[in-house]
Amino acid sequence: QVQLVESGGGLVQPGGSLRLSCAASGRTFSSARMGWARQAPGKEREFVATISESGGSRYLANSVKGRFTISRDNAKNTVYLQMNSLKPEDTAVYFCTARAVSSSTWDYWGQGTQVTVSS
Repeated sequence: QVQLVESGGGLVQPGGSLRLSCAASGRTFSSARMGWARQAPGKEREFVATISESGGSRYLANSVKGRFTISRDNAKNTVYLQMNSLKPEDTAVYFCTARAVSSSTWDYWGQGTQVTVSS
């Protein structure tokens, strides 16, 4: 089992920044691919960023490229999502997720943290 706890969400004005953190416990964090997904009201959940076990491979959705950065610290069992130049359309609940190397599905999810971008 992997337990994921997100933090860092909140209310920010357009153009502002937030950094989300996801602390992982349980199974070996360094052997899991990690990701961030978000879900806005009335919309489907979408992946915004993923990062490989070593951090050497990263994916960013087109909607956040150039504004968001995903990183991880395996010594701290933590993955981060740095969000800059935030827009109102970034408003959503952001979820941390993990996928074991041996798995083809994202099996573990945090409870989510609300990000609201509004003036």
